[in-house]
Amino acid sequence: MVLACLGLCGGAWAQAKAQPDYTLSYNVGAVTDYRYRGISQSRLKPALQGGADFAHRSGLYLGTWASTIKWIKDAGGDAPVELDLYGGYKGSAGAVGYDLGLLRYQYPGHSLATSPNTTEVYGAASFGPATLKYSHSVTNLFGFADSKNSYYLEAAATFDLGNGFSLAPHAGYQKVKNNDAFSYTDYSIALAKDFGNGFSASVAAVGTDADRALYVTPAGRFTGRNGLVLGAKYAF
Repeated sequence: MVLACLGLCGGAWAQAKAQPDYTLSYNVGAVTDYRYRGISQSRLKPALQGGADFAHRSGLYLGTWASTIKWIKDAGGDAPVELDLYGGYKGSAGAVGYDLGLLRYQYPGHSLATSPNTTEVYGAASFGPATLKYSHSVTNLFGFADSKNSYYLEAAATFDLGNGFSLAPHAGYQKVKNNDAFSYTDYSIALAKDFGNGFSASVAAVGTDADRALYVTPAGRFTGRNGLVLGAKYAF
């Protein structure tokens, strides 16, 4: 028994020691509507998306993510792509996990009078399946004039249903500083399926209580309306 334990423990120790100092991963996907904080960024139409992530065993991470968009063009600009750059640190204190970081949203070639480029700092705490997150803008928020110090507060959870299925309810509140008419609450519930080998798919019911007269496409369609969003992703 002692010899067997030594053999097993030695093998486990060797495997732990062999864990890499960092991981580098990629993902590509598509959605029937790119919703961010409940509002369509793609004029209620499909979008292509992809990203790359670097994670160090210390908890430090860096990443980038991009999606096709239409809202800048609808606002009179000319940026067909959103590019996000982010970095931070993840750790834990007992049973509570935490995540602190910075996120930059870039809209190359936007040509808008008030820049939509936005920088947020964020902090999140998780316990079991639940997560509470606060994001605070240190610049104007997405092209709203005089909107520095806007914030977004959100609560979410992810429940493992077994057989690769998970259920994720979410609710959030977007405060647009000095532009109160544009502040709103969003909500969603998503069902996802992990098929293995990096493939996954999801369906989400999404909605907001945003002002129907303010969040509209050039054709007058409400971009915060209730709807279903289908998605597929491949991670490698």
